[in-house]
Amino acid sequence: MKLHSLVVGIAAAVLSLSVSAQQPIVIKFSHVVAVDTPKGKAAERFKMLAEERTKGRVKVEVYPNSQLYKDKEEMEALQLGAVQMLAPSLAKFGPLGEREFEVFDLPYIFDNYADLHKITQGPIGANLLKKLDSKGIHGLAFWDNGFKVMSANKPLRMPADFKGLKMRIQSSKVLDSQMRDLGAIPQVIAFSEVYQALQTGVVDGTENPPSNLYTQKMHEVQKYVTLSDHGYLGYAVIVNKKFWDGLPADIRTILDGAMKDATKYADDIAKQENDDALAKVKASGKSEIITLTPEEKKAWKKVLVKVHQENEARIGKDLIQSIYKETGFDPAKL
Repeated sequence: MKLHSLVVGIAAAVLSLSVSAQQPIVIKFSHVVAVDTPKGKAAERFKMLAEERTKGRVKVEVYPNSQLYKDKEEMEALQLGAVQMLAPSLAKFGPLGEREFEVFDLPYIFDNYADLHKITQGPIGANLLKKLDSKGIHGLAFWDNGFKVMSANKPLRMPADFKGLKMRIQSSKVLDSQMRDLGAIPQVIAFSEVYQALQTGVVDGTENPPSNLYTQKMHEVQKYVTLSDHGYLGYAVIVNKKFWDGLPADIRTILDGAMKDATKYADDIAKQENDDALAKVKASGKSEIITLTPEEKKAWKKVLVKVHQENEARIGKDLIQSIYKETGFDPAKL
């Protein structure tokens, strides 16, 4: 009887292990924007590549549009292991204690995608991601969204036009400085609540890449959109470090490859998606598009470059200078 019980027990254990081995590793990937944005599409691309290449050993569940967590909740959820993967905007890492990431919020520090990618795809970007390890977070990649435009219910052509306007920002001391230097009153509001805040007049305007502006229908409650391209909005794709380190080595290698290809896809589509979204905003007739003259753009830059100096102590003067050196930016020439 004892031998029979032992055999049955072993058989049950083997069966249990077999069933367990067949269960896919689930990665819950939460984000706050719509599916048809650059980030939304890149998340779906990563899901497809990860599931395909692991032959079903990994299942990626994507939750867009703040379905699981809002802006302020998602980082804590990741650290607690309630979700495994996020792609928060880079401004989110300042409140976490990694202020160096706020360098990406500095207005006009990048003139174009080529300059930007020297940082996000080079050693400076890799070193920034490595800093997240101490927070229980493993950084996988940077994803582009695009360069931001300003919107409001009055035309914004010169810095003086911002005086007294309540402007929505993400939680970032740099963006707070930016709006204050323009004479506006910064208001921190969760992304999912921006449309209603604009509609009800809680805030007067906001800044976003065109893809976010259009997919969240903000243009329907904003009369003017200024093509300022004053700042960059990008994301860091991150995972819970304990979860990541616990994955089988071969799975990690496959997922790294899938992320690399999803990142190329994200960066390739970002500019096109924003151009398409801007065309749709224009076609809607709900917002007037304002293109700045070279003189007006220079006036914006002269005011906003002060934000770099004001945040040197916070972000790190050496980091800012290293980006200037890499991109060839010289604030003295403005």
